[in-house]
Amino acid sequence: MSKPGKRFRNALSTIDREKLYPLEEAVKLVKDGAKAKFDETIEVAMNLGVDPRHSDQMVRGVCALPHGSGRKLRVAVFAKGAKAEEAKKAGADVVGAEDLVEQVQKGVIDFDRCIATPDMMPLVGRLGKVLGPRGLMPNPKVGTVTSDIAPAVRAAKGGAVEFRVEKAGLIHAGVGKASFTEQALVENIRAFADAVMKSKPSGSKGTFLKRVAVTSTMGPGVKIEPASLVGGGAG
Repeated sequence: MSKPGKRFRNALSTIDREKLYPLEEAVKLVKDGAKAKFDETIEVAMNLGVDPRHSDQMVRGVCALPHGSGRKLRVAVFAKGAKAEEAKKAGADVVGAEDLVEQVQKGVIDFDRCIATPDMMPLVGRLGKVLGPRGLMPNPKVGTVTSDIAPAVRAAKGGAVEFRVEKAGLIHAGVGKASFTEQALVENIRAFADAVMKSKPSGSKGTFLKRVAVTSTMGPGVKIEPASLVGGGAG
């Protein structure tokens, strides 16, 4: 295993790995340590008190970050007629119907987010084995199967992030860039935490938000005091 670089070791030296930091202090530490030659992504990871193997403990949703994610997403829309025109005017990068289905079936996927009108889902459903593993399958639970095409496209282009709990109850998402102000990152993280908390399933018992950490692409993780995320406890 390769040794951590000097930049990583320097960032690590400023952090107490066992301490739970208030959100604002954790963001400052991570931002100060993000010294790579590119604009590092700031990520949040959460350990939730759920077992996603049980359907009543699934956590899934979407969050519109108040300051965007900093990523430029290519958005595809499966739609016909007026809805297709609406998608184009809203800024969708790829718009189509049967032709787009054929393109995806051939393995040509030049988009990062996928939206579909309800009437297109019988067609789009055939793409489950292609889009599903990539996390691109449209889903009404996260607002990507909708008749309100323009707002959905604008949200996707503006930095809405989808989240879905993985094995061991983990959720992670990019919530901004190192170039963002500390305040913008704090507000994005709080908005993301709020969206996750509102998605708490009925089957979750005990503490829901167990552990939280924030990190940059090339930096060490900093543990966050969960109560500082939600402003009133994390149970």
